[in-house]
Amino acid sequence: MKICLLVCLALSVFLLAAPGPAFSAEALPKVSILATGGTIAGSGGSATQLTGYKPGDLTAEQLIAAVPNLKDFAQIKAEQIANIGSYDMTVDIWLKLAKRINELFAGDTDGVVVTHGTDTQEETVYFLNLTVKSKKPVVTVGAMRPATAMSADGPLNLLQAVSVAGSKESQGKGALLVMNGEINGAREVTKTNTLQPETFRSNDLGFLGYVVNNKPVFYRGSLRKHTSESEFDVSSLTSLPKVEILYTYVDAGPDALNGILAGNPAGIVVAGMGNGSIFTPQRKILAEAAKKGIVVVRSSRTGTGMVTRVPADDEAGFVTSDSLNAQKARILLMLALAKTKNVKEIQRIFDTY
Repeated sequence: MKICLLVCLALSVFLLAAPGPAFSAEALPKVSILATGGTIAGSGGSATQLTGYKPGDLTAEQLIAAVPNLKDFAQIKAEQIANIGSYDMTVDIWLKLAKRINELFAGDTDGVVVTHGTDTQEETVYFLNLTVKSKKPVVTVGAMRPATAMSADGPLNLLQAVSVAGSKESQGKGALLVMNGEINGAREVTKTNTLQPETFRSNDLGFLGYVVNNKPVFYRGSLRKHTSESEFDVSSLTSLPKVEILYTYVDAGPDALNGILAGNPAGIVVAGMGNGSIFTPQRKILAEAAKKGIVVVRSSRTGTGMVTRVPADDEAGFVTSDSLNAQKARILLMLALAKTKNVKEIQRIFDTY
């Protein structure tokens, strides 16, 4: 059944996709697809099963076979980096991905596509935005429906991701997330819906552009440092400092925070209320932790807007996250702590990236 559905998907994309560029194979860009699993590689028991399927069931080769038109847009090579649901993504896989992409870009690869589950895709693309040391395009792509589903979105998403990764227009834009015909920048993009294909949004600042007739059309770019301008080098790293996230809320008890502190983290990101506000009993414990060398970053659970510095941050020794959400602030803090423990220097990093 799985093979039959894949053949049907391949045929549908072949019939519906726009004609490829009229170039010889040698003139096409070289794009590497690094597969990590996720819904785009998921399979269910029937064409109507849209939840409860098995993510990461298909290989990179099977994904490519389902989209024969890829050969019209790029010379494709594929590697299986992992095959998991992205809820099981790890720092080890992040480091493996970044190192492999940097190796590929040191050669003749023109662009890289990372197939990925959507649960943590926004985190992986931001990590790559900070650690890939090239202006060449790196694009993450996923799907909200498994490969075996009726109207699966993965094949067209993959085709569009490859076209964006192979385009010179995408160079220097930082790591990108391409799905549903929309191009999002790594820093701002976040998952906003549990089920719908248009789940990814850059709420305050909007998309970077669209994919139109299988070509990227850009309207803006990120002014924050990324990729080739990034100061972070993971080439010799095998791990990153431990950083945890604390969620704050009305009448929050001390148990969760005390549990985090018992694990001896190097840093804590707080998903605070409003402009990063923290329940006072928690704040007192965090201020004591900061005095002991644990770096505390105030972020916000609101999902949009900046967390601005106030005089109390200087008194407590806290860092503010700017407009990064808690999960992305955690990534930047881990990379910052791999370089320094100086709070003022870490604040500079948050103001820069």
